[in-house]
Amino acid sequence: MEKAAEETVEKKTDVAVKGEAALKPQFLTTKEKFHEFVDSEWQKKDKASENQKDEETNETPVEEPEAKKLKLDPEERNKGGRPDGKRVRGQNKSRPHTKPTAYDEKRLCLSVIQDNRECPFGDKCHFHHDIAEYFATKPADIGESCYLYDTFGKCAYGLSCRFAKVHTTADFKTMENADLVKANEGRITVKNSLSKDLQNRLRKRSVAFKKSAEYLKTLSNNKDKREHQGNGDTRVAEVSADTTGGEQCVSTEAETQASPDKQPLVKTVGPLTDVDVIKLRPCEKKQVDFQDKLYLAPLTTCGNLPFRRVCKRFGADITCGEMAMCTNLLQGQQSEWALLKRHESEDVFGVQVEGCFPDTMTRCAELINNNTDVDFVDINSGCPIDLVYKKGGGCGLMTRTRKFEQIIKGMNYVLDVPLTVKIRTGVQEKSNIAHKLIPEMKNWGVSLITLHGRSREQRYTKLADWDYITTCSKLASPVPLFGNGDILSYEDAMRAKETGVSGIMIARGALIKPWIFTEIKESRHWDISSSERLDILRDFTNFGLEHWGSDTRGVEKTRTFTLEWLSFMCRYIPVGLLERVPQKINERPPYYMGRNYLESLMASQHVGDWVRISEMLLGPVPKNFNFLPKHKANAYK
Repeated sequence: MEKAAEETVEKKTDVAVKGEAALKPQFLTTKEKFHEFVDSEWQKKDKASENQKDEETNETPVEEPEAKKLKLDPEERNKGGRPDGKRVRGQNKSRPHTKPTAYDEKRLCLSVIQDNRECPFGDKCHFHHDIAEYFATKPADIGESCYLYDTFGKCAYGLSCRFAKVHTTADFKTMENADLVKANEGRITVKNSLSKDLQNRLRKRSVAFKKSAEYLKTLSNNKDKREHQGNGDTRVAEVSADTTGGEQCVSTEAETQASPDKQPLVKTVGPLTDVDVIKLRPCEKKQVDFQDKLYLAPLTTCGNLPFRRVCKRFGADITCGEMAMCTNLLQGQQSEWALLKRHESEDVFGVQVEGCFPDTMTRCAELINNNTDVDFVDINSGCPIDLVYKKGGGCGLMTRTRKFEQIIKGMNYVLDVPLTVKIRTGVQEKSNIAHKLIPEMKNWGVSLITLHGRSREQRYTKLADWDYITTCSKLASPVPLFGNGDILSYEDAMRAKETGVSGIMIARGALIKPWIFTEIKESRHWDISSSERLDILRDFTNFGLEHWGSDTRGVEKTRTFTLEWLSFMCRYIPVGLLERVPQKINERPPYYMGRNYLESLMASQHVGDWVRISEMLLGPVPKNFNFLPKHKANAYK
């Protein structure tokens, strides 16, 4: 049997499997042997813990544990009607969604957590007020130290914290570290939160959008002018609008004769008006130096605030929030506004918005301009998903140039910070249109263009077209153009910079190995150890507990985002195991044994093993816990 397995490995190394990375022969193994090795260690630990429990309780288990789900072979998985050899693509659209309330049936009342014993809801309150009763049903503590207490001197989650024993006295009082509390007094770690007052005004539609109204009025006047000209109207209409910060004048000869008292919106002759004085000119807008910067792409789901903090530590220069829908922001949705939050460590930070109409996008830009602290605003005109594209947003904007122009000019008109745009090569695979749009966008007032070297149709099935990005970067000059696509090592980054782009944006490369920013800046391949990678995950979970909370809900939300990230991180192959350095982003890792058990575990492409890694950091999962990665391709079925 051993000889047969060795022959299998030899055949695998002699003939490289298409699409798989080349590894040193001594590390290669088969799928069966890999999972047998990974599972054996956990089975030993589970058995030891069960024996220990039996010794402590002196009781025999009543129920048998649930049988472990078999890891099916690709042939068996494909029996569901999929043609053999086809990789699963797209999103898991109907994946299980567990509500946060499912993890703790009855929570502790906020009045008890904040040491205010009088609950404003009295007998109508649905939460626990008896601390002893609450502790009887509360899950066991996860660890011996609370990150929030150790960092800030106090934990805002008090008795509901999953590390509560560290900062709780015998009589159920929450302790504080006076020195740390004083040191952090007045410190604002996260900005751009949605206030209750603004949320209420947005819901009641009582927020004024003065500058947006001015711009949209010029659009309607332009529309009237075109209609008059189309009907053969001989009246002379003079419409002048410098939407990037100049003056406006809308006047018609017939209108002046009909109503001599009516004045144009903004005088172009005579003394300065308030509008002239207050309005920023393009040269007076906030300037951001984008040249030669490393830009962490806005990543849906995984590009959350804790992940961006990890990337900032490794050297990312520019960070951007996840894509936010402009209509949801205008409606005051808390979940959408959470995507705009900015950590104090993010020195150059922008937000990305998606929309398909000039009125909503302009109002959204004014709302962001007046109520958040950002360095730039980015328009997402590269999103390929059907939900966005079919409405005319994302990639759809690239084919609706008149609307695209109106959106860019309108947002520029109301913003005091630079406006940037992220685009793809085009919509269809063999019909690039970015080179036609870029010269137009220069005239519309864009401060930065980011080009992803693939079309909407391609998604991630083919390599990014860096030759086309080179052509477009020349057309964009002097406006900076960033290239994006297939960067997973410093060598990839060096080749990208040689094309003449102003900088590079990194997306999946940062998810697979967030230390890529360090590698690029130090021009080296980092053979990072498995323990160092676990420390990175530990930092992420600590940042997650700070951001989402250290109670049961916060812990499980942190776990979910950790698992989403692990679905990308498992693609990384340690440098010391590679036959050919560096690893390419389109090469899938074959089954291999790491240099130690943890390295092998982190290489697993199975969801169950990702959950085990999360349990090393966040304790056991709840009984009703269920997880399926967002992208089908991540499980390499």
